[in-house]
Amino acid sequence: VDNGHGDKVAFYWVGNDPNDKGSITYAQLLAEVCKFANALEGRGVKPGDRVALYMPMITELVVAMLACARIGAVHSIVFGGYSADSLATRILDAGARVLITADGVYRGTKLIKLLEIANSAMSKAAEQGCAVKTHICVSHLGRLHTPGDLTKHKESVEAGWVTGRDEWWHAVMKTSNAEHSAVMMDSEAPLFMLYTSGSTGKPKGVLHSTAGYMLYAATTFKYSFDAQLDDVYWCTADIGWITGHSYVTYGPLL
Repeated sequence: VDNGHGDKVAFYWVGNDPNDKGSITYAQLLAEVCKFANALEGRGVKPGDRVALYMPMITELVVAMLACARIGAVHSIVFGGYSADSLATRILDAGARVLITADGVYRGTKLIKLLEIANSAMSKAAEQGCAVKTHICVSHLGRLHTPGDLTKHKESVEAGWVTGRDEWWHAVMKTSNAEHSAVMMDSEAPLFMLYTSGSTGKPKGVLHSTAGYMLYAATTFKYSFDAQLDDVYWCTADIGWITGHSYVTYGPLL
């Protein structure tokens, strides 16, 4: 898209998918966000509903959080390195009935079985009265040049699949409309919840409001980071932390 200065601008995303060209334009990002916003609304997600995200650093994480913001749902991103107990605790506390995950991710050569962890967390949460009704999973491992045989992991994924609850991201997006009108929210409406690490006690959920948070993220990115239109910018934080929320996603895009 043209930024008014005759330049083509793009939102760059660095991942470990060898088939990914490493960037997505603003127009492409908007279309993906609209499609997932329609998918969430089609599954009954309304303004104020809590949506838990337990994902690696992939493009779909940005799409999911922005789709939540677009429809007024409150996203609660849980760092993809946390255990099933940690994820279950945050699902319970937030009252999340929707969970977005991926099947797995590699950290170096180690396979992190995110879907197995998520299944365990959903079981633990259901036992305590908070059953996840909608679970959408990104098929991430299949698009990587993986260092090992994933046959056993695939079998465990299929064994734990719950019909009516679990859906694949690509299947959901395939039939979703790329046009969506954003829901207008009050300035003090909640935007997202993010939990403390829990290293010194029970994790505490911090609720950020829409206008206040977005204004501060935009302002600090502009003035503290001195962001200019021709800059190439990199933030090393994981989106599971507040720095990643603010300076990978919201600040630069705002």
